[in-house]
Amino acid sequence: ARLEGFTPGIGYLAIYRHTDRQGLWVAHLGDRPIGCIAGVKYNQSYGFIGMFIVVKDQRGKGFGLQLWDTALAHLEDLPCIGLEAAPNRLDDYSKWGFSLSSKTTRWELLDASKLSDNIDHLGDFSSINVLQGLSIPSEVVQEYDEKKEASPRPHFLSDWLRHPLGNVFALVDNHSCCHGFGRIRPCLLKNGNGWRIGPLIADDPLLAEFLLRRLVQSHNGKVLL
Repeated sequence: ARLEGFTPGIGYLAIYRHTDRQGLWVAHLGDRPIGCIAGVKYNQSYGFIGMFIVVKDQRGKGFGLQLWDTALAHLEDLPCIGLEAAPNRLDDYSKWGFSLSSKTTRWELLDASKLSDNIDHLGDFSSINVLQGLSIPSEVVQEYDEKKEASPRPHFLSDWLRHPLGNVFALVDNHSCCHGFGRIRPCLLKNGNGWRIGPLIADDPLLAEFLLRRLVQSHNGKVLL
């Protein structure tokens, strides 16, 4: 996944396995791992396919199709399955019944230390409490996330909030209402390590920028969003 430019996050596999212990597969040719796929059930309504890779010298031999069939069979009882596809693979996935839902734009910040931590221009956030790490009430964030996401993901989200690597912030007012949250975590780049931000959800763009600036503080190097 690292060599293919997927920029996998450190600790991803443990979270996937904790969410769905049957949702990860690795293909072997003899003793050599040659491919993998994740087909993770978030809940009884939604699943996601990712980390779908076959090493270059074994492509075109049917190994990818076997992995694909295995993941789809695992998720076949769900009403909705999501995935992210490269633009040149859209036609391939449409043949399996997938339709385009939205486009993903990836952004990168080459040097996080150059992003100013000055947030005065964003407005007055004195009524908002910035909570960090274990001080975040998970039930408040879970309730907020359910309002923003198409399908609830309490188990998966709980692991993201409690993950020891990186950092997580939540914006909670004095009435215990959440107005946004975000996480930054380490990832593996093709050359070296970097950071990935996500999830990042807020009520409006100003709060999202506020969270973004807080997240990249003290995390130098390339940041992906």
